[in-house]
Amino acid sequence: MRALQVRAAPPRATTPRPRPKPQSKSLPKSLAKANPKPKANPRSKARAKQAVPGREVVIPPGGCTGWHFHRVPLDAVVLAGTLTRVLSDGTVETHPAGTSFVEPAGIDHIHLGHNLGAEPVVLHITPALPAGTPFAIPTPPPPGVTGSACCR
Repeated sequence: MRALQVRAAPPRATTPRPRPKPQSKSLPKSLAKANPKPKANPRSKARAKQAVPGREVVIPPGGCTGWHFHRVPLDAVVLAGTLTRVLSDGTVETHPAGTSFVEPAGIDHIHLGHNLGAEPVVLHITPALPAGTPFAIPTPPPPGVTGSACCR
């Protein structure tokens, strides 16, 4: 099992990331033209400071979060890679880059996430928790689940 990295998320407006290749068909050429670079806006720095606070979670290829739950509901956006989640009832959900999902709070919502792909999974998670607050509470597998679902 590879280590999970959790760090404060940088403001999105000031740290652009390369976008993954789209999974769907190409846009028509009339829509695919790049927008011209916008003119400098004196309020852009103020907007960058208002970026959505949260945490950035990186799961390396082959990495797994282990079974856990959260104390508060979390909204997650997949910025890169594809996250595979296993829920306590055995349901498997796949979240490619550009999608979002909600993780409900509480021990009744045990789950794990793992990266079965070749590139890191990068998530932006909100709400931001105060420094020193555990991001997730580790827990044993839910009843009826045998072994670790983090195996390929």
